[in-house]
Amino acid sequence: MTITRKTRFHALAAVAATALVASLSAPIAAPAQAQTVARPQPTDNLTLSVGRGQLVDLPRAMSDLFVANDAIADVQVRSSRALYVFGKAAGETTVYATDSAGNVVYSATVRVGTNLNSVSSMLDLAMPEAQIAVTPMNGLVLLTGTVASPSDVQEAQSLVQAFVGEETQVVSRLRTATPLQVNLQVRIAEVSRSVVRDIGVNLLTRDTTGGFQFGVAQGRAGAITTDETTGAITGFQGLANATTFGAAGNLLGLDIGSALDLAETEGLVTTLAEPNLTALSGETASFLAGGEFPIPLSQGLGSVSIEYKQFGVSLAFTPIVLANGRISMRVRPEVSELSDNGAITLNGFTVPALTTRRAETTVELGSGQSFMIAGLLQNSHNTTVNRTPGLGDVPILGALFRSNRWRRAETELVIVVTPYLVQPVSANQIALPTDGYQSPNAAERLLLGRTYRGETGATRPGPTMAPPTTVQPGIDAGAANQALPSPAGSPQQNAVAEPAGSSAAPGFSFND
Repeated sequence: MTITRKTRFHALAAVAATALVASLSAPIAAPAQAQTVARPQPTDNLTLSVGRGQLVDLPRAMSDLFVANDAIADVQVRSSRALYVFGKAAGETTVYATDSAGNVVYSATVRVGTNLNSVSSMLDLAMPEAQIAVTPMNGLVLLTGTVASPSDVQEAQSLVQAFVGEETQVVSRLRTATPLQVNLQVRIAEVSRSVVRDIGVNLLTRDTTGGFQFGVAQGRAGAITTDETTGAITGFQGLANATTFGAAGNLLGLDIGSALDLAETEGLVTTLAEPNLTALSGETASFLAGGEFPIPLSQGLGSVSIEYKQFGVSLAFTPIVLANGRISMRVRPEVSELSDNGAITLNGFTVPALTTRRAETTVELGSGQSFMIAGLLQNSHNTTVNRTPGLGDVPILGALFRSNRWRRAETELVIVVTPYLVQPVSANQIALPTDGYQSPNAAERLLLGRTYRGETGATRPGPTMAPPTTVQPGIDAGAANQALPSPAGSPQQNAVAEPAGSSAAPGFSFND
C-alpha cells in the first residue's frame, strides 16, 4: 500500500493540470449552469503548542493526506491508520485524510499557539479555584471560563500576557462567579436626653413716702410689677413653663416685692434611620430622603437670591467586590434635621440651623457582616449663676440675691453598616408597602370613617385595560355602533356595544 502525502501547493497543481487536460479533450458544448458540491467541514479541533505534537489514531485506513498550510502544522505518517501532527508556528490550519475511494477518514482544525500547555499549567497553579480555558486563534490567545472576582480577570490576563510575550495579543472573555451588585444596609440609632433646671430669686424694695426713694432689685426683669405713675410695687408676674412663688406689700414705709422661679425641663429624643442602597461594583450611588430649605443670600444693591440646602437622611457609597466575596467600600451616611438652636434672622428671613450626624470612612467586609463605623457618647454639664456682688456670698440670706441655671445633656449615637452581595429576582418576589392596600369606597368613608382598607398578603393595586371600543372620527361611540352597518363576522359585530352618548375610553383604568 502506498500513502500519498500532499501539501497545498501539490494539490493545487494536480487539480489545475487535470482541469486543463479535460478542457482540451472535451468537445465544445453549450455553457451549462455550474453546480456547487458541498464539502465536509473539519469535525475535530486539535490544539497544539509550538514544537509539540499529538498522535492521532484513524478509524480506518487512509490513502491520501492533505495539509492546508505546512508552515503552521505538519504531519508524519506512522501507518495507514495512525499519523503524528506537530505544531511549527502560531496560527491555524486544517488537515484532511481520505481513503482510496475519496471518503474523508479524518478531518481537523489545528490551532497552534506558543506554550499553551505551559500557560494552562501556570494558570492552574496561580488560580486553582478558577476554571480557565486557553485557546489560540490566528496569532492571539483567547481566555474563556469563570473566575471568582473581577480582580482575578485582570490578574489572569496579566499572567498570560507576560507568559506569551507582547507580540501575542491576549483577549479575555472570562466571567465572574461572584455577583457584582452590592446592597448596603445602614442603621443609625441615637438617643439624646437633656435636663434643664432654673432657680431664680427676685427681690425689689422701694421707698415712696417722701422725695427720697431707695430700692434694691435682683433677678429677671419683669418678675415684679410696679405702677407706671407712682412707681409703687403692685404684685409679681409668673414665668412661662415655671412655677413662681411671689409676695408684695408695705413694711415700715417700704414697698417690698419678691418672686421665686422654679423650673425644670426634661427632654428625650430618639432617632432611628435605616437607609438601604444598591450599587454596581466600582460605581458610586447616593440616596436622600428629606428635603431642601431656602437660604437668602445678599447680592448687593438690595437684591437677594435664594440658595437651597439639603437635609434629611442621606447615604453615598462606592463598593468594590474583591476576591473571596470580600467587599471594600467607601461609605458616607448622614442624618440632619432642622433646629431652632443657632437659627438666625437675615433681611427679615429666618434661617434655621441644622443638627447633623455624619460619618465618612472606608471599610472591608464580607457579605452579610456588620461593622460599627461610628459611635458617640457625649455628656455635658453647664451651670450659670447670677448674683449680687457681696450680698450673694452671704450664707443663707445670700440665696435671696442669686439665681442659677443648670443644664445637663447626654447623647449616644451608633452607626452600623452591613453589605450584601445580591442578584436580581423576579418582580413577583418583591414585597411593597402598598401590597393589599385599596382606597375605601364612599360608604366606608362616610359611614365607617375609614381612610383606607385592604388585606394582608393580598395583591397590589395596578392598572387594568379598559374594554375595547370602535370609534369613528367625529362620531359618538354609541351612535357609531348603532348607525354603521358591519359585515357578518366582523370585529365590530362581535364587539360589545357601548351605551349611547359614551365617548372613547382611555387606555387604562385603576381599581378602587
